[in-house]
Amino acid sequence: MMTKINNLDARKERYLRDDLPVRLGGLAANLARVKSFSESDANSEAVYLLLEESKYYIEWAGPEMDAREAVSLIDLQRVISGWQLRWDSVWSDIDRRKMLARVTTRWSTEILRKSGLLN
Repeated sequence: MMTKINNLDARKERYLRDDLPVRLGGLAANLARVKSFSESDANSEAVYLLLEESKYYIEWAGPEMDAREAVSLIDLQRVISGWQLRWDSVWSDIDRRKMLARVTTRWSTEILRKSGLLN
């Protein structure tokens, strides 16, 4: 079993202090880290926790988002949950792990673009 995120209430409080674009930037950064962390077998737990934290970021950002954008992120949340349900097989299969890295990188880029932080 993977370790749970520590101090979830404190993380939520800190996360919600920022404006929505900054919060989306934090989500994008988490997803971008998945790619580099996925390159080492030893980072299974770190990637799992990045994905877990990303699910919370989506949940916490959703109420302030445009409905269509929120639904899009909920789809990502479901994808992440699916990976986590089969984590051992996803992580141990290098092709599935590379696919996870590609998908999270694509989402990271899209979320960062939509955040407006690049403007």
